[in-house]
Amino acid sequence: MDQIANPSPGFQRNPDKVITIEPYSGTVTVRAGDAVIASSTRAKLLTEPPYPGVLYIPFEDIDFNQLRKTEFSTHCPYKGDASYWSVLPAAEAGKDAMWAYERPFDETIEIRDHGAFYPNKVTVEAKPD
Repeated sequence: MDQIANPSPGFQRNPDKVITIEPYSGTVTVRAGDAVIASSTRAKLLTEPPYPGVLYIPFEDIDFNQLRKTEFSTHCPYKGDASYWSVLPAAEAGKDAMWAYERPFDETIEIRDHGAFYPNKVTVEAKPD
């Protein structure tokens, strides 16, 4: 990438920071009770030490009929602005349970059009191949 159109200010300030994004080899299923919210064999694993790895699922493999976008948002200097969705079958426990970087910085562009779920709000099952 010769020219970066949407550079991350975090990496500019801290070029030694390491975030890796790689395909997850297996199946990821997200449930709220008995309702399957997402299921994918095309998830991506984002690793950002010292935090636990996060599985990002392609939007195409997420049932958005069971989600409602909220007004909540957060900012990461490495990834960008995160939007949030509540998982409807999980009721209050599912509030802001999924997030996505709809316009991530160039350095993490691989997670665009992917969502991640908080495992303390829904059940995230990752079964490796």
